[in-house]
Parts: sequence; C-alpha cells; structure tokens
Amino acid sequence: MPAMRPRSSAAFGAALLLACGCALAGCSTDADSGGSGSERVGGGMTPAPLPSTSTQPGRARPGTPQVVATDLAVPWGIAFLPGGDALVTERESARLLRVTPFGRVTTVGRVPGVEAIGEGGLLGVAVSPSFLRDRLVYVYFTSDSDNRIASFVYPSGGGVERLRNIVTGIPHGGNHNGGRLAFGPDGLLYASTGERGEPGLAQDRESLGGKILRLRPDGSPAPGNPFGTRVFTYGHRNVQGMAWDGAGRMFASEFGQNRFDEVNRIVRGRNYGWPEVEGSAGGGERFTEPLLTWTTDEASPSGMAFAGGSLWVAGLAGERLWQVPLSRRGAAGKPIARFAGDYGRLRAVAAAPDGSLWISTSNQDGRGSPRSDDDKILRVPLR
Repeated sequence: MPAMRPRSSAAFGAALLLACGCALAGCSTDADSGGSGSERVGGGMTPAPLPSTSTQPGRARPGTPQVVATDLAVPWGIAFLPGGDALVTERESARLLRVTPFGRVTTVGRVPGVEAIGEGGLLGVAVSPSFLRDRLVYVYFTSDSDNRIASFVYPSGGGVERLRNIVTGIPHGGNHNGGRLAFGPDGLLYASTGERGEPGLAQDRESLGGKILRLRPDGSPAPGNPFGTRVFTYGHRNVQGMAWDGAGRMFASEFGQNRFDEVNRIVRGRNYGWPEVEGSAGGGERFTEPLLTWTTDEASPSGMAFAGGSLWVAGLAGERLWQVPLSRRGAAGKPIARFAGDYGRLRAVAAAPDGSLWISTSNQDGRGSPRSDDDKILRVPLR
C-alpha cells in the first residue's frame, strides 16, 4: 500500500513526442513551498514504503549527465520542437529560448505582459502536436492581474508576436501559481494551477485555482470534462508536474505544505483533497489517495516526465531526480534517488524525442546556492 498520511487541517497546508503525435511532460506543484508556503530548501530522507508490484517495472537507468546549456536564469519549462530543439522559458527574464542538443542557445523573444513576482513569471511552455501545420506555441505566465495561458504563431525569424490570450483569470500570487503546460495523448491541452496560498480555492469548482485544467487548443473547455467547465480535477495545492505513461494514464506531482509531497494518478473529476487532507485521506471515498508520498524535505517536486518505464520527478528542496518505476498496470515501485546533491535544485524534466531526459537546475531562484555556471540544462541518456 502507498505510504499513508494522517488527516490534517487546512493549516497544514514536456516534453512533447511530436513525431508520434503525443505529448509527455512533467508537473506537480512547485508550491515551491514548505511550511511557510514558499519554495522549500532542505535535504533528503528515506522514502516512505511503497507498494510492491506483481509485474516487472521499467528498469531504465540514467547515464552520465551532459551539460547542454549554462548561465541561464531560472529555466522553468522545456518543450521540444519537431526537429529536436527545445523551447525553454526563463521565469524572471520572460525570455523564451531555443536550445539545440549541441548546446547552441538563442533568444526567440521576450513574452510581453509578464510580471515576475515571487514564484510567478514566465512558467510553462507547450508545442502544438500539429506544429508542422499550425506552428503554434503555448505559454503560461503571470501578469499584473492573473495567471494566463496564451498562444502565438512561431515565426521562422524568431520573436514572440501577436500573443493571443486563450485562458485568463487564473488566480495569481507570490506563490502557488502552478504553471505547467502539456498536450496529452488525446491532443488536448492540460494546465496545472495553484491556489495562490488561499487553500479554499482548491475545493471551489468555480475557481480556476488549485486545479488541473483540460482545454481545447483554443482554450475553451474540452469535451467530456466532468463539470462542463475547464476544470478536469480539483483539490490541488500547487501542481507543477504532469506526465502520461505508455498506456495513456496521467500522473501529476504536487507540493505538500508541512509533511508530505505527492505523486497522484489523475482521473477525470476526482477530488485530491487539499486543504482537507495533506497526503492520505485515510481510505475514505471523498478524496483520491496519492499514488505515493515523500516527506517535504526529500522532494519538493516540480517537473515530471515519463520515459523508459518510469516516472522521473525533479526535486527542488530534495536536490535530486526521483525515478519511480511503474508496472504495466500503473502501480508504483520503490522510488530511486538519482544525482542527489550533485546539481542542486532541479526544476524541469522533459522527455526528448531521442529518448533522453532534459533537466533544468533552479539554483538562481533565490533559494539555492548558485554555482559558477548556473543555471544549466542537462541531457541525461537512458540505458
């Protein structure tokens, strides 16, 4: 059984495989937060016991990381163009970068209207599954009044022009802004949002805060959504990682407040409990149990990707990459900590078209200890 967590009060508070026509991205709440509600800093602890599985989980192993880019400023989102280059967002500069697998970094442009305050700024990025036809790129960012999702046509000459807002009114604040974007295997756009430090928003199905949204590419509610709105699931604190396995099952990573971070199996219309519970709901039917949990100092999970039979989850406070093997039925095996302490805070994880993982550090975000070439992007081959 997954590690169980006691009830608590409210006070406890992509990669895209475009060649295949589907998208995989990592996400959970950055709730960049610990007990204070801001991004956590800290070390790691032994993972809680996790369920054994009757089927053999994926056994991919990471190879030696290779540095692709250096001297970046809080790279937050990564999404791949069809040719294998990546689009990378910088949270505070509002720059959208293009990074080649060979380490060439160019600036596409600055996204207009970004207000980088606290954990807000230029966050997620996604590339249309039909990019070769429509050339659309999507970004999630904080403005002076809200968080919003916008699209623009990617020009061959670069630049971010004619930005079209497709979702506005997502609650924003100094923390808990969510921000991950990814296209799912169904061709629809998914977005993770936070509750901006107001826990009650997570249970309010009329609010876009503390939710996972499911959208048509034009930003309207996707057909089949459970409440006839953009809301797909609710009861989230701050999701910053989303991914789908090979069977199309969706997973998300979520920041806890004081005790437990989570990886959740995301199912249409489910309530994930915040702020009524942090971690396990104790087996009741009202809230969905997490797939697995960590203590808040060993994870602080942000980006997530699926590759090689495992979920890969970036740890901010935990300063490690967690590998979570999945069985064929989607059950979680025992997590394995990779690169613990080697690169500092890890923010984004994306599955590249060549089968590798790209990972970004987040040591320039005000909570890390920057090194001479931070922040950087690493390419991790899987074998």
